[in-house]
Amino acid sequence: MSFSIGIGPNIRKSAYFDATVRDGVRAFSVYNHMYIPAHFGDPEAEYDRLLNGVAMWDVAAQRQVQLEGPDAGRLAQYLTPRNLGGTRPGQGRYVPLCDHDGWLINDPVLLKFEDTRYWLSVADSDIHLWAAAVAREKGWDVRISEPDVSPLAIQGPLAMDVAAALLGEDVRTLRHFGFRETSLDGIPLVVARSGWSKQGGVELYLTDATRGTDLWDRVKRAGAPFGIGPGAPNDTERLESGLISYGADMRWQDHRATPFEMGFGPLIDLDRDIDYIGRAALQRLAASPPARRRIGLVFDGTPPLPGHPVPLMLDGDSVGTLSELAQSPRLGKTIGLGLIRADLADSTQVFDVPIADATWRAHRHDIPFIR
Repeated sequence: MSFSIGIGPNIRKSAYFDATVRDGVRAFSVYNHMYIPAHFGDPEAEYDRLLNGVAMWDVAAQRQVQLEGPDAGRLAQYLTPRNLGGTRPGQGRYVPLCDHDGWLINDPVLLKFEDTRYWLSVADSDIHLWAAAVAREKGWDVRISEPDVSPLAIQGPLAMDVAAALLGEDVRTLRHFGFRETSLDGIPLVVARSGWSKQGGVELYLTDATRGTDLWDRVKRAGAPFGIGPGAPNDTERLESGLISYGADMRWQDHRATPFEMGFGPLIDLDRDIDYIGRAALQRLAASPPARRRIGLVFDGTPPLPGHPVPLMLDGDSVGTLSELAQSPRLGKTIGLGLIRADLADSTQVFDVPIADATWRAHRHDIPFIR
């Protein structure tokens, strides 16, 4: 069974939309109210390029929330329980955001340009509305906006070779999550050592959407000697690597997750005298073990991919939720990620999973599946 997605004015196109259509995109998804390529017709080849070569991705749907003004740093710290003290201009931080009850509501990368300007590179939720409401309620002098920024990712073991061909050898000196402002043949960019894969690379934050096709084509030409090809953030690789997806792993229908359940505990500062949303709730949550535990699963057989969360069953009772499945070429098995009740003994290794009118057996596995 095949489906299509309608292209209409209620969903925004990215700066690279025309280039991706020209270069053969075959499926889109919707992320942050924008179209984002899902694949270009050969997912196996796209996976192989990511693992063994280099891939380029239109990730303009990874939107930026800009905090700008005298109180920008104050707001940035209030939004996250991670201590931002000591963060320097040109440095990024992975920052969980929580609501007042301690539930995770996003997990962006924060980029600090200066004391009065920050970006939050957000996952799929309307954090600009949250940030604007919080700033207004506090009466702080900070402007919240969505700047003209369109990320393009270059990922894979040869990604830094392509980045160096584009921007010079000095790009290799960027530290993980480090970034700087630059330009490429007059195209204004922020280049960051980041990306949603464990294979490494950079993200080019284009700051002039009218130059989207120009940038796409320059990356394509520079990457040609290295076998670059278009693709999309890869669900299989992210599961193998244990990467977290906010929309999939911690926002399931009526289910929510705390930062401690998702493994963010080391990022939560409960000791220093800093104020942030959800501090009292997080202190209460930290006083007891997490209610659920994040686990990996390996399946017997080859179940179909449901495309939605499904329950994890033990002796006829639901004890957790499976968030996503994928067929892992490197393991030769179907794998998945989920949350289970933390009170289950470590000896509980096998679960039943109802998928497509059948029950499949799944075995607990450490995360990441592949190091």
